[in-house]
Amino acid sequence: MNASRTRVPVSIHSADPLTQAGVVSSLRCDPTVELLDEGREEAAPAGDEVAMVLTDRLSDGTEKRLRSLARDPRRRVVLVSDRLREAEMMRVIDSGVRVVVWRQQATPGRLVSAVHTAARGESLVPADLLARLLAETRRLYRSTVEESGTRPADGLTARELDVLRLVANGMETREIAERLAYSERTVKSVLHGMMTRLRLRNRAHAVAYALREGHL
Repeated sequence: MNASRTRVPVSIHSADPLTQAGVVSSLRCDPTVELLDEGREEAAPAGDEVAMVLTDRLSDGTEKRLRSLARDPRRRVVLVSDRLREAEMMRVIDSGVRVVVWRQQATPGRLVSAVHTAARGESLVPADLLARLLAETRRLYRSTVEESGTRPADGLTARELDVLRLVANGMETREIAERLAYSERTVKSVLHGMMTRLRLRNRAHAVAYALREGHL
């Protein structure tokens, strides 16, 4: 936002005229907010602005509108909603929304605060939504780890441990590949990736690392 501008331009978007009228009434008297034409819909902004979308739930139509509004980098989007399920939260964030307000908590002061938070390019979500969002992110991360076989840089994957156990038993690449039903190329790739990631010099060093860390 332009630092010289004292009022934040705000457009309101809702399929419910009564809800829209209530929010317009809440924002109209605030001297730091400039309400834009209510009928302008999703026209390209003349400058930086905040678009506030009001909905009871995240329908396909609402999600499409959020994406359309957020497509223009000069527009920051605030979502005021009754509820969001975990999967819907991820879709809202993916659409470009960074500020969310529960409708039951949407006091005039909170709406104005949401407008200015969005105008500064910052993020703000309700505490309970943040907790669920973090839990969902953790679940997705774990799911990705299990499917890809990758771990953070200081850990070992199940595949790497399987290979290392056989290396510790003195098996050669061909024998490991036969035992695990991998190709020799896959075994070499697993070992190379692990040693590169953990900065291990050779197979003996890798086995020593796994022993020291309690993996074997």
